[in-house]
Amino acid sequence: MRASARTVLVAVVSAAVSAATALTATAQLGGGDSDYPGQYPVVRTDKGAVRGEAKAMVTSFKGIPYAKAPVGGLRWKAPQPAGAWQGVRDATRFGGSCVQGTGWDPGYEQPTLTEDCLYLNVYVPSDAGKRKLPVFVWNHGGGNTGGAGRDTNPDKFVTREDVVYVTINYRLGAMGYLLTPALEQDNTDGAAGNFGILDQQAALRWVQRNIGAFGGDADNVTLAGQSAGASNTAVQLAAPGARGLFDRAILQSGGGNAARTLTSARTSGERFAAELGCAPGADQAACLRAKSPAEILATQQKVGTSGAVAGTPVLPEDPVALMKAGKLTRLPVIVGGTSDERQQAVFGQYDYRGDPLTAARVDELIGSSYGGGADKVRAAYDVGDYWSPTVAWGAITSDERACRDRTLRERLAANTRTYGYEFAEKDGPPFTSIWRLGTDYPFGATHVNDLGYLWDYLGTALPFSTAQVDLSNQMISYWGSFAKDGDPNTALAPAWPRYAAQGDVLQFHAPSADRVGPAAIGAAHNCALWDEVSPLP
Repeated sequence: MRASARTVLVAVVSAAVSAATALTATAQLGGGDSDYPGQYPVVRTDKGAVRGEAKAMVTSFKGIPYAKAPVGGLRWKAPQPAGAWQGVRDATRFGGSCVQGTGWDPGYEQPTLTEDCLYLNVYVPSDAGKRKLPVFVWNHGGGNTGGAGRDTNPDKFVTREDVVYVTINYRLGAMGYLLTPALEQDNTDGAAGNFGILDQQAALRWVQRNIGAFGGDADNVTLAGQSAGASNTAVQLAAPGARGLFDRAILQSGGGNAARTLTSARTSGERFAAELGCAPGADQAACLRAKSPAEILATQQKVGTSGAVAGTPVLPEDPVALMKAGKLTRLPVIVGGTSDERQQAVFGQYDYRGDPLTAARVDELIGSSYGGGADKVRAAYDVGDYWSPTVAWGAITSDERACRDRTLRERLAANTRTYGYEFAEKDGPPFTSIWRLGTDYPFGATHVNDLGYLWDYLGTALPFSTAQVDLSNQMISYWGSFAKDGDPNTALAPAWPRYAAQGDVLQFHAPSADRVGPAAIGAAHNCALWDEVSPLP
């Protein structure tokens, strides 16, 4: 039985969001230009009506505000309820992305300086007769310093699996995670340091209040994320404010790192404020709010301050500590990563910048990274066996990460029903940002590559082979089945076992997944070495 608070939350808005205003009762905007009947359906939310766009398979509603713009006095404050509006709000275009710097992803060639960014996007099957569909909420990645909901086009997932899919923006970098003693005093609700986490919770509450009007089931919500989005999803599993807002979780390439401590967050926060010339004391919060987004971004390059803070009212206990104690969650979880996770980051740090590693530099990195275990790492990885020294360093750090991911699976399986996987499709194409570079660097199955098999990422449908399309279809079926009832198993596909200690995972490579045991995973990634030299903290 669902928590009573959640039942009340839905009931409060049931009158405002009635069946008469649901997708089946869409209206055409008077005087609006359309190319075909029903192109611009209207749905009523608790704050007002929104006009989306219906296409042959998917209907989308973009740029819906789930909170007030966090500008002026609301910068570094918990998200506040969005205001109501009169008439019909256009929801055919994305809202602004949150403040962030440049990157190699298409669409991020220039800094984003928009603080008015707390928007979400809803995608539904265009068959308007369907009701009470599973809801899939996507927590985007980007290191908690970049990315946006608009990066993900879930059309192929929505149409194959009949789900309502929601993508969200949340505050990033210092805008989302700055904490100083002055901001703590200024935020008597305990929001300091976790504004981005609270944004995600506000979006999930919007889903609870409104998703029924779009054909979704508020009692059947999956929260999923990749990379930083996975870490944030693990935080939501631990956060009291997120309880009852979702029913299961998916952690892709993340979720095993500890949150920041109050001490470390205060230290970095004061350094950040000092760089901006904002001295400690009662006037610091006003000083910080007077700085421009460009100044905030420039300072962020010198002093990083991002990621959730534990030991706070928003996050009383660290998710990893709860995981180790077997107390994180009882919700079903899918957890996994890619077999060559670190090759993308290593390429980006060295070869992409025109500074490829040499064998001597790899040797130095091993020494500085692994201390007393360095000689064992050197013995296990002969740099000369690899395409280049950079690729060798990518292989070393990818294996280290894969073995830590195995430990993450073990910890989660001790908490709850868990399904583990490894994405291991090594043949191209890599994800959009590196695919368009035209490099012959052998990325393998690197970070982000799995996303294109589930939905289109960064505006590009990648040119998969026939076998890769088969794999994509299979992965979509697994993820969609999990979104329906918490069990990824589906007809006409290999069985996906519940993970147990030292158990089997499903390994994805074209054309079909295979069940792989712990000995094979351990041998492929030298886990006996990494469990000794660099275990997951």
